[in-house]
Amino acid sequence: MTDALRLLVEGEIEVEGRLPWSSNMTFLVRVTLGDESVGAVYKPGRGERTLWDFPTHLYRREVVAYQVSEALGLGLVPETVLRVDAPFGEGSLQRFVDADFSEHYFSLLDNPEQHDVLRRIGAFDLLVNNADRKGGHCLLGKDGRVWAIDHGLCFHVQPKLRTVIWDFAGEKVPADVAAKCALFADRSCAEEVVGGLLDDDEIEALVGRARDLERGAHFPIPSDDYRHYPWPLV
Repeated sequence: MTDALRLLVEGEIEVEGRLPWSSNMTFLVRVTLGDESVGAVYKPGRGERTLWDFPTHLYRREVVAYQVSEALGLGLVPETVLRVDAPFGEGSLQRFVDADFSEHYFSLLDNPEQHDVLRRIGAFDLLVNNADRKGGHCLLGKDGRVWAIDHGLCFHVQPKLRTVIWDFAGEKVPADVAAKCALFADRSCAEEVVGGLLDDDEIEALVGRARDLERGAHFPIPSDDYRHYPWPLV
């Protein structure tokens, strides 16, 4: 367990303020254990807006996205845990990424050195069926790593891909990522990683997408339908 993960799991949570421009209630918090602390983003279930096409408990999908990323060894999603004892009730805690917030997917795309990690995020989104990959959900951390955040609208049983990452359309998904997806082609492994946070039909859909990717899928090509793109784009 990393230091940040231990802090998120065991630390005392203090709310510092609400993050603006969020669709749901989202808070910046400080999590402290002894002499150590870490900033985190807290998304309580009671602060979620009801959506017609997604069930409740979106925060659980944030946790599952991290667990999937870690199980595959992708390291794309900041440490994220489920806390039942949080100030406004059960929700997700995700390590706050100290980032250059002037950077986003479109600016990162201008740098060819970042294309490989952007492809990996795109492949990850295919696996988790991300319905809301905005440009601002790709962060360039002060550590030099590119991080992917905001995964509440993932893991739907129906195809829901909405993303800004269409620049690699038609290319084969990176071979190493496709090979890693073999882990989730086994339902028992998928169930173990998900840990009861998704419904049976959502797990089955995840397994199906993993099998497609394992066989060597290509990045899809969008139609002219605007629904393939999130709004706002950043």
